[in-house]
Amino acid sequence: MELSLAHPVIKAFMCGSLSGTCSTLLFQPLDVVKTRLQTLQGGVQPGSGRVGMVTVLRSVVRTERMLGLWRGVSPSFARTIPGVGIYFSTFYSLKQHFCQDSSPGALQAVLLGAGARTVAGVFMLPVTVIKTRFECGRYRYRSVVGALRSVCRSEGPAALFSGLMATLLRDVPFSGIYVLFYSQTKASLPTEISESSCAPLANFGCGVLAGVLASLITQPADVVKTHVQVNPQLRTVEAVRYIYVEHGLQGFFRGAVPRSLRRTLVAAMAWTVYEQMMNRLGLKS
Repeated sequence: MELSLAHPVIKAFMCGSLSGTCSTLLFQPLDVVKTRLQTLQGGVQPGSGRVGMVTVLRSVVRTERMLGLWRGVSPSFARTIPGVGIYFSTFYSLKQHFCQDSSPGALQAVLLGAGARTVAGVFMLPVTVIKTRFECGRYRYRSVVGALRSVCRSEGPAALFSGLMATLLRDVPFSGIYVLFYSQTKASLPTEISESSCAPLANFGCGVLAGVLASLITQPADVVKTHVQVNPQLRTVEAVRYIYVEHGLQGFFRGAVPRSLRRTLVAAMAWTVYEQMMNRLGLKS
């Protein structure tokens, strides 16, 4: 009995891990640009919107070549492969337990997404801290394992959980809002579309819409999280004060364009691939 219960969860973990791997490899450059915009690296003074993105993009390519756009991809993989797997397997388990065979309602969708993200976010936070430091360009770590050892030795293990509150304030609402909009927009699709060969493309479109809304709502928490993890001596409240004093309210939306693009595309692709793989394995996602 235990094996039969665990088996679908393991499949959900594998499907989630594969979907996260594909999306991370494709969209890592957007995460690098977002982190550089938020931490003002290399003397770049980004403007707003597209101009800021282009300026930082050129700066990274000029100083670090094209491979610089994939800085931090190793910790991204170290976080994404198990992290997305944990998220989707937790989501699947919670959905089977609380919703059984019925589709989740609006409130249930929010709670399912938020619960799954809380578990995955806390578990993978140390790797998230290392990933942020890789991307910002201030730290010259050679490997994920070496970075973990360096932080523990020089700053103490607690530094690996810096930005926990800001991370949860960003990721938990994002996931809850995303699942809410995604599930509701997908449920509103006409039957002839949801059951046709165009269903994956339609689901991807629903994911894009949900991702844009969720990203914009949670952008301020992402900026705070980045500052706390790059400067571990800052606490969440201090980071909020610093951003406001230095940059004003607009500072909380620095890097919103690349983050919205990346989070939207990553989430939409991950959910589309996950659901298609689960359907092929005969499991209801």
